[in-house]
Amino acid sequence: MRFSISDIAAALGAQAFGDLSLTLTGAAEPAMAGPDDLALAMQPKYAEGLARGAARAALVWEGADWQALGLEAALVVPRPRYAMAHLTALLDSGPAIPKGIHPTAVIDPSATIGVGAAIGPLVVVGPGARIGANARIASHVSIEAGARIGDDALILNGARIMARVVIGDRFIGQPGCVIGGDGLSFVTPETSGVEQARSSMRGAGAAKKQSWTRIHSLGSVRIGNDVELGANACIDRGTIRDTVVGDGCKIDNLCMLGHNVVVGRDCLMASMTGIAGSTVIGDRCVFGGQSGAADNIFIGDDVILTGGTKATSNVPPGRVMMGYPAVKLEQNVEMYKALRRLPRFLAQFAQKSGSKAGPE
Repeated sequence: MRFSISDIAAALGAQAFGDLSLTLTGAAEPAMAGPDDLALAMQPKYAEGLARGAARAALVWEGADWQALGLEAALVVPRPRYAMAHLTALLDSGPAIPKGIHPTAVIDPSATIGVGAAIGPLVVVGPGARIGANARIASHVSIEAGARIGDDALILNGARIMARVVIGDRFIGQPGCVIGGDGLSFVTPETSGVEQARSSMRGAGAAKKQSWTRIHSLGSVRIGNDVELGANACIDRGTIRDTVVGDGCKIDNLCMLGHNVVVGRDCLMASMTGIAGSTVIGDRCVFGGQSGAADNIFIGDDVILTGGTKATSNVPPGRVMMGYPAVKLEQNVEMYKALRRLPRFLAQFAQKSGSKAGPE
């Protein structure tokens, strides 16, 4: 599909210059852009790439001399990266899933399929499940008994929605995500080594013979509106009450939310974030890649955990945390500086004390 510069400007809320009737079909990095691409030259450092590419139009930085750059048209926005969201939405046609139910899909007679829904090949929809209007369900998706999915959902190949899961409107589930699997809930007949170590905060004597008995998961998962879940991400069902994810949360590939976790609104979790069971997270929190939180703790609103950070205790609202165990960002920086200085300090100490042995 072709879009004119004026169409793109309207979608981005951008200022447009030059030939507004020029039409394009895609977007590309400046050096790789062809004549039908909008080059994304949002900073002066990309000017050289424009010279190597063949773009006729570009999204450029404010104040750029677009005519000197050899362009026929240009777009300028106050916040280029935010404009990228609107541009990609305009250009992304999404997966081609024809409306209606594919002949190979297996739909229980008691299930409800909303108006305008598209159900792809080999989809299975269980008893009493409800799928909202205009939902798009790609191939090999399983939606189990009693699950409810809101309007305008997009659930991609191989996703698994387990029994009684409730999902709001405009949900996006990437391939292979699993919502509502059983949680890691097991107990020993007597006090386990883990329980003993946790209560005493001592390692000695913690190991003992033990076997594990399952605590069955009777709860499910409730997900709000406008939530996105990445490929192979997993959200466990609750033990008694539901696991909850609030409106607007964006959860990346390979993330894991344990049983009974509660996540507030508009949280962002990068890949391989793990949240252990029964932890409660406030609104607008951000978790960097490979970050995590221990079980049964509270993380306040507007907290940021940088990549690799592990929160092992409660975190007050508004803090930026770093390290393992997590401490305030500025404190972690000072600790890191001190650690790097330590070999030099030890060598100086050994020299002053007359010791011939250096630091080990």
